[in-house]
Order: sequence, then structure tokens, then C-alpha cells
Amino acid sequence: MLHRTRQLLEMIRFSHTLFALPPAMLSALMAWSDGVHSDPPVPFRLRDLVGILLCMVFARSAAMAFNRLADRRLDALNPRTWSRHLPAGMLSTGIVALFMVVCSLGFIFSTLLFLPHNRIPLYASAPVLIFLFAYSYAKRFTLLAHFWLGAALMLAPLAAWVAVRGEIFAWPPVLLGGAIMLWVAGFDVIYACQDAEFDVRTRLHSIPGRFGVAGALRIAGVCHLGMICLLLMLPLVYKPFGTIYITGVVMLAVLLVYEHSLVRPDDLSRVNRAFFNVNAVVSIGLFLIGAVDLLV
Repeated sequence: MLHRTRQLLEMIRFSHTLFALPPAMLSALMAWSDGVHSDPPVPFRLRDLVGILLCMVFARSAAMAFNRLADRRLDALNPRTWSRHLPAGMLSTGIVALFMVVCSLGFIFSTLLFLPHNRIPLYASAPVLIFLFAYSYAKRFTLLAHFWLGAALMLAPLAAWVAVRGEIFAWPPVLLGGAIMLWVAGFDVIYACQDAEFDVRTRLHSIPGRFGVAGALRIAGVCHLGMICLLLMLPLVYKPFGTIYITGVVMLAVLLVYEHSLVRPDDLSRVNRAFFNVNAVVSIGLFLIGAVDLLV
């Protein structure tokens, strides 16, 4: 049982929850901090924090398991992914499907923690899962699949704000979510450069497959520039952020420049280093600079 559990967590790359969790926590912290001065004030509830954490973990786990099921035949054809757990036969489709169902139910039931004061997360849980699952088929018909993935992670800060405040629309999480969408789309384009030839051969849609690796890297750069611009705009609609936050965003911009320096059209050997290491630092760093600014 422990061996199977470890394999399932490896399959969904559970450690990559790190990419989505800090932006959600930052959005929740912003909602609580700003809510202190609202009328009526928004109290901190431990149940809300636990609910956000559980929803994040279960939603991402369900979506990743569904993605592995949807892509198992394509993964078997791709030299880069043929050794993944499903095409390699380390896990059966039945076990992965059961894991996906359990995580989906876990996500839905976790939204009950926001009751009775906030019913929006419960009502939105099924549509959110459908949107996350649909991403797995996006590359079969649109090269904007990278932005669909970005939109999926954009839901993290949006949903966290809704969970805390019960507001469907507010500019602070919209700008933060937009920055997350462009960030994720940009680094997904970089990562997809490894499969450019495979995408063309199998008629899958991707930006590297359409515009080539060099063009894709330029598009990724534009995405990350847009991310920084949105982050710098955030203090205009969220007044608690000040000098510490802006300085931190500038440091993140330097880090993204470093990420792009690691990858060249004729040398993709450091894509994993750029994808995993640098982006983990960006995610955690964004949370820390926001949290420190609010606390100081």
C-alpha cells in the first residue's frame, strides 16, 4: 500500500503543488489583511485556511491523475515520457482512475468547510473540476493549451479570495491571478519546447510546434514580461502593498531573466533546471515578498 501510494504521488508529481499553493496562500492573506478594514470585517477562520489547503491539494491531484489517464497513449509514443507510470505499466488505469475519483470527491467535500457562511465554493466545485479536466484535451485542438493550463492555476488565487471573502469579483485577485496565468503559460511553453518535433509529428497543437523553439521562447518571454507588469500594477488596486513588495517583484523579474538565459533554441539541456528549480523559487518568493510586506 505504501509503495502504491508513493507511486501515485510520484505520478502526479505531488511536490509540484508548490507551484500553485503559495499564490493561493498569498491571495488568502491579502483577503484577510484587507478584510480587517472592511465593513463588516472579515475574520480569520482556521476552517477557511484548512479548506483552502485541502481544496488545492485534492483539485491538483485529481487533475494530474486525469491528465495522466488522458495522455497515457501519447506518453507511450513520446521518447521523453514513455517511462511514466501508466505507459510503463507501473500503475494500472483502474488504480489511477480510482485515485482520481477519490481526490475529486475529496475536493468537493473539502468545500463543505466553508459552510454555512460561504456556499460559493461548494457550488463552483464541479465546474472547476470540469475546467481542470478539460485542459488535458486542449492540445488536441488548440495551441492555446499553455494558457489553459495557466488559467487552471489562475483559479488558485481567485478561489482563495472567494473562499475568504465570498466575493466573486475583486481586482486584487484578478491581477494576481492574471500574473499567475502568464507565468505558468510562459514556463509551460519553455517546457513544451522539448516536444516540438513530437507535437508536429503527432499533429498535437502547441506554440513550439507552430512557431518553432526560437519563436516559442520569445513568446514565453513576452508572457513573463506581462506577468511582471501585472504584479507591478497590483499595488494600484491593493493599497497595503508598498516598497518591500515592489522591490521583491523587481527581484523576481531578474530571476525570470536568469530562467530564460538557461534555455536556448540550440540547447534545451537545462530546461528541467529552469522549469523546476527557478519556478519553485519564483512561487515561494512571490508569497514571501507579499507576506513580509503585509506583516511589516
